[in-house]
This record gives sequence, C-alpha cells and structure tokens, in this order.
Amino acid sequence: MAEDLSPDTDGSMPTRDGMTADPALHAPPTDGSLALFADLYELTMLEAYHREGLCGQAVFSLYVRKLPARRNYLIACGLETVLDHLAGFGFSGADIAYLRSLATFSDPFLRRLPGFRFTGDVFAVPEGTPIFANEPILEVVAPIAEAQVVETFVMNQIHLQTVLASKAARVVEAAAGRPVIDFGARRMHGIDAAQKAARAFYIAGVAATSNVLAGKAYGIPVAGTMAHSYVQAHECERAAFRAFVASFPETVLLVDTYDTIAGVRNVIELARRMGDDFRVSAVRLDSGDLAGLALESRRLLDGAGLGAVRIFASGGLDEDRIAELIAAGAPIDGFGVGTRMGVSHDAPDLDIAYKLCSYAGRGRVKLSPGKPILPGRKQVFRAGAGGVATGDIIARDGEAVAGRPLLTCVMRAGRRTDPSPPSLDELRRGAREEIGWLPRHIRALAPAVPPYRVELSDALASYAEDVRQAAEGQVTQPEFEC
Repeated sequence: MAEDLSPDTDGSMPTRDGMTADPALHAPPTDGSLALFADLYELTMLEAYHREGLCGQAVFSLYVRKLPARRNYLIACGLETVLDHLAGFGFSGADIAYLRSLATFSDPFLRRLPGFRFTGDVFAVPEGTPIFANEPILEVVAPIAEAQVVETFVMNQIHLQTVLASKAARVVEAAAGRPVIDFGARRMHGIDAAQKAARAFYIAGVAATSNVLAGKAYGIPVAGTMAHSYVQAHECERAAFRAFVASFPETVLLVDTYDTIAGVRNVIELARRMGDDFRVSAVRLDSGDLAGLALESRRLLDGAGLGAVRIFASGGLDEDRIAELIAAGAPIDGFGVGTRMGVSHDAPDLDIAYKLCSYAGRGRVKLSPGKPILPGRKQVFRAGAGGVATGDIIARDGEAVAGRPLLTCVMRAGRRTDPSPPSLDELRRGAREEIGWLPRHIRALAPAVPPYRVELSDALASYAEDVRQAAEGQVTQPEFEC
C-alpha cells in the first residue's frame, strides 16, 4: 500500500514516524541564512566540541590532492563568496527551530546558537591565481567549532567556481584572443551554479554572458543573438531578419535555421535593401561543418562588400573543438560556448579536501593511504625568471623562501582585512597576468611534459615527517596513555 504523505487537514505534513511536522520548518529558507548548508556531522560535532570543551585554535587547509587528467593547472575561484558567508555567518531563529524539531540536539546547545559567529582568520590566494596539487587555496584559522561548521559551504563554493574557472581558462586559451561568450546557463546544474559560473568564467577571461541575472548581480557584460524559434515563427527567414533588425539594428543574425549558406545570402540581400542603414554586426553559425561554412560565409560576405560583418560560431563547442577550428584556418571571430564549459564536461569535479592540519598548536595528519595532509599553517612561494614562473615551494608559515608568497590574510577576527574587495574587472586582470606568467607548455591544452614543479621546503618536509611519526606512535600506545 502506498504511503500517504498528503497534508493533514490543518495543513501540516505527517512524517514517516507518524508524528506531525510543522510545514514552516521545512519550507525553503526566506531569511537569507545559509548556516544550515552543512552536512549533519558538522553540527553534531559542533555540539560534541561544546560538550567536551574543545575550543582550541584549529587550522583547516583547503586544497586539491591531484589535478584532473587534462588539467595542467587550476584557477582558484570562489573566495569572495566564502568571505561574504563567513562575515555574515549566524543561525536564524528558523534554523534553530528546525534543529530543535530533529530531536537530535540538546537544549543547552541550541540556546548557544543565536550568538554563534565566525571569529577566525582566513589566509588565501587571490581569485584568479593558478594553483597546483596540494597547494593551499585557503587556510582557516579559528576555534575548532567555527572552522568545522563552515566546511561544506567553503568546499562547495570553492570547488564549483574553481572547476569552472579552470575550464574557462582553457577555452579562452584555445580561442587565441577571440572573444568567448558564456551560453551555458540553461543546461547547468541549478540557478546558483549558473550565476557563480558566469562570475568564474569572467574572471578566467570569458568576455560576456548570456545570463542576464548574472549580468545584473556581478556587472558582467551581457551578450546574445536570437533563437531559431524567432525565425521559425515568421513566414520566411528574410521576414524574420527584417523584423528583428528593425528592433535591434546592430544585432547578430542566426543563419542556420534552414540552410546556412542560404541564410548568409539572405543577410546579403537584407544589406542590399537597407543600404547605409544596415548595421548588422555578425552572423552566427550554430551547426554543421563550422570550418567549411565559415570559409564560404566569409567569401560571400567579403564578395558583397560586407567585410565588417563578423562570423560568430556556437554549437557543442569546447576548447578542443575551438582549437581545431582555428588550426583549420576557419575565419571565425568569436565563440559562444555552452554546456561543455558550463558543466566542465571532461573534468566536472576535483579531488578537493578541507582538512584539519593543526589543533591547539600541534600539527595534525591522517595516515589514510593516498590522502596526505601537510601539517600546520603553510605558505606557497612562486619563483620565476625572465617573466616566467619556474616552480612553487610549499613551506611552513613564517619561513623565508625565495619567491613570491601567494597566500595573504583576507579575514581577521571574522572581518575582512580589505573593506573594499577587488572588483571583478580587477580579478580578471590579475588572472590574465598570473596565467600569462605560466610557462607556455603549462598553458597549453595538452598534458604538460614536464609538469609544473611543486616542491616542499626542507622545513615542511621534516615537520610533516615528525608529525606523521608521532601519529603512527599513537596507534601502538596503550589506550590509557592517549
């Protein structure tokens, strides 16, 4: 018999244990609080830390254990989202009411939550910085409960935006100076992902987005053309072009609804009819043999004296396809890239970790195979010569190592150290400079041989070994000695 989960007569919902739940407790949050965007274990550990009086200073490090197979580097992204969350962190009344409804947490613990805030420090590389395996993207230094409860949010936002910025950097590299427009929102994994993607793409060098809400939220340039449906809604393609240009004279006309070359000829005919009033900026190719169609379109447009009309291409593009088109000499002036960039089709996830590496002044590690943790606070130094990066050294915090330190303090005692964070355009310029500093073979699409050099300082390597040996010793100690 099917389980009846229809609302009771008073509007409440029956739960699976027969009790009645208040529907207000399970409604989507309307108070702006994201404190419960956490895995349950973070909250149960939070109460356990309080019960045990574990309130010492902890260091949690966020890093990627290994690069995906087709990534020579990653682009750190998402820090501003994290800092906004930490600066405003707090449990709302609705959050606490929901936690109480779970019958999991004690009343003394719940009574402490209204005043719970993040009061720690954050050290991070700037957004747009190329990073490599095991290098800290950020480190959180805070009382252990505060650092622990934000784990899921920090990982989620840095992971998403770093994955997408890293993919976009490859697409931009392949386009070789031609503008790339983000067309990916409609097939991305939810609204938040599409919004944050547009931001990450822009930092990584994408020129504009078709996502109007992202344009409003972040000040990203918005761009778009027209859909096939507009052409289909008219009696013929020529009528559609005439009508659209009447409203948007400097538009891009989509020419492949029926026959691409016939569509280009219809644009030429429109130009002939309009004379000096013709201001169409480009034609868009969205299917078929893009290289061959671009060559023929260019020949026709140039032959009609329309050399200023550019050719824009879209349709299943990624960095590999763009590189092929350019290598084939396709006269394409810009690219609209959607799903394959929007979901980072070839590498949609990272082996990202947020791990305790120090507590109460002592380095901490795990002994799990294949899951290394570098203990203690750290710094990454990037060395270079002749305007080219030559390698990184991961060192202990406070070490004097040759090279440029990458991590800076971006939050102190729960407040941003810079009350005026960098603009998106500043982050974009910084990313372009940092990517440009990488060796050419590291920026290339093919796997780098040799890979970028990342080493541990002698002091960090020695410290990590000492902490590891101490952890191994605990395994064999009698329980009463621990």
